[in-house]
Amino acid sequence: MKKKFKISLAAQILIGLILGIIVGGIFYGNPKVETYLQPLGDIFLHLIKMIVVPIIISTLIVGVAGTGDMKQLGRLGGKTLIYFEIITTVAIVVGLLSANLFHPGAGINMNELSQGDISKYVSTTEEVQHEGPFDIIVGIVPTNIIQSMAEGNMLAIIFFSVIFGLGVAAIGERGKPVLDFFQGVADAMFWVTNLVMKFAPIGVFGLIGVTVSKYGFASLIPLGKLAILVYVTMFFFIFVILGLVAKFAGVNIFYLIRVLKDELILAFSTASSEAVLPRVMLKMEKLGAPKDIVSFVIPTGYSFNLDGSTLYQAIAALFIAQMYGIHLSIGEQITLMLVLMVTSKGIAGVPGVSFVVLLATLGTVGIPIEGLAFIAGIDRILDMGRTVVNVIGNSLASLVMAKWEGRFDKEKMKNYFKENENLA
Repeated sequence: MKKKFKISLAAQILIGLILGIIVGGIFYGNPKVETYLQPLGDIFLHLIKMIVVPIIISTLIVGVAGTGDMKQLGRLGGKTLIYFEIITTVAIVVGLLSANLFHPGAGINMNELSQGDISKYVSTTEEVQHEGPFDIIVGIVPTNIIQSMAEGNMLAIIFFSVIFGLGVAAIGERGKPVLDFFQGVADAMFWVTNLVMKFAPIGVFGLIGVTVSKYGFASLIPLGKLAILVYVTMFFFIFVILGLVAKFAGVNIFYLIRVLKDELILAFSTASSEAVLPRVMLKMEKLGAPKDIVSFVIPTGYSFNLDGSTLYQAIAALFIAQMYGIHLSIGEQITLMLVLMVTSKGIAGVPGVSFVVLLATLGTVGIPIEGLAFIAGIDRILDMGRTVVNVIGNSLASLVMAKWEGRFDKEKMKNYFKENENLA
């Protein structure tokens, strides 16, 4: 019997990506492309948003209730936040060093650049800046969990799920039906995820087609040095910094990338970490990280461990300073780093988060925020790259935490690679 020819999901997404680029390029500047293709991308992203919250709630409740140890959970939370702070600080330092070494903004003629509209980010930034220093902590505790679920407030959802999971564990046998219910929800939602992924190539085709038709490739030319530097620095961060971290966890970074190849192509194409969250969580479990660690670390990382975003923000800040001929002293760059460490936390759900963080940060060291308008045109291209770094960083974080807690199942990982020999 002849073996059926099957195109992998990664190949299907790549085909969608290439076709989107071709169609967008052919119809560059034609507003009808957005009219007809944007709904394809929006439907796919809406499908993803539809399944993310039920998956996080169900897997976290099952994981926490299965452990049922408040001390262990508190220890995991503390270690996770320390790890996130260290890694994001390293990402900022790498970004600053890169921009200082290669000066991407030097010699740029601002008259040759087109300015994008950043007004929507300015209004969002004003709302964020009006918040007090403890508002993020207060916001973690929901007053209405249904409202938090509707708004996709990840930190509030995680807080509720952890507390609920501990409650289920505390009532013993009476909690078993509740646990079985949420296990059923998790299993059903992962089945739905696989169904939604069949639409991914069409969604990618729509999103990329609209992006290319709107901005074209001409917008990359004046800012080519910035785009190349951002991508080269991200490659360095993945293969050197995260590579060393992966070695500590007993994982080869190249194997991890191969395991996640479908998700990384999808994350790159859609510039959305949410698009791959359910499948990433499932794969990290298969690689040997316990369910409770995966379901806590990865969603929390979406607010506190945006390595690609913080790295880009550091480069972009210095790029704008160099473009205006502003020299930042070491002291001012340290101030910039400290402010970025604070402003980049807890607002992952805000649209255009990197722009919002930069708008909230640049003024503190005397960099004109108007400079952001010059890089708005290529932000989507850069966003695709930083999303990939964010996904790899958060995936790896779950394995590191499992190792740090002494609960990393190496045999499970070996068995996974045996079953998928093409990965090893």
